[in-house]
Amino acid sequence: MIIPAQSLSAEALQGLIEEFITREGTDYGWDEVPLSAKVEQVRRQIEKGDVVIVFDSASETVSLLTRRDAQSLSDDA
Repeated sequence: MIIPAQSLSAEALQGLIEEFITREGTDYGWDEVPLSAKVEQVRRQIEKGDVVIVFDSASETVSLLTRRDAQSLSDDA
């Protein structure tokens, strides 16, 4: 189930984005990118609709997925 970002508090959204970024351990190349810059990149992707917040009722977890991946999961259900 896709959860609208607007339904989360600012603090909850910030925490979700930070957890996602640190969990993924994304490599940004030679230059170290500050967490705040990574958070802003993900936030913009959420605002544009490229990334969505997804709740999985089976595992009772929340994650961020690309809209395409989220759509693919719902198609498989």
